[in-house]
Amino acid sequence: MESRFLTLTDVAETLNVSMAQTKALVRSGALPALKIGGRGVWRVEASMLEDYIQRMYAQTRESIAQLGDEVDAGPSTDDNDDL
Repeated sequence: MESRFLTLTDVAETLNVSMAQTKALVRSGALPALKIGGRGVWRVEASMLEDYIQRMYAQTRESIAQLGDEVDAGPSTDDNDDL
């Protein structure tokens, strides 16, 4: 049976990001988490992680669509190699 809650280490591994990036997502509220007990053990509900991933996919699609609009409008003066 799959666990309902994930550790921050599990989240970092799933997203393939650093622990610092994972903690920043939790601190900012972008990734909802809960603090359990007096020692402050953090857990992220698996469904909340999946929701976050889906939101990031949606934001990425929107960014790509906007970039497509910018490309269609003509050359940019931005030298950034990002999509």
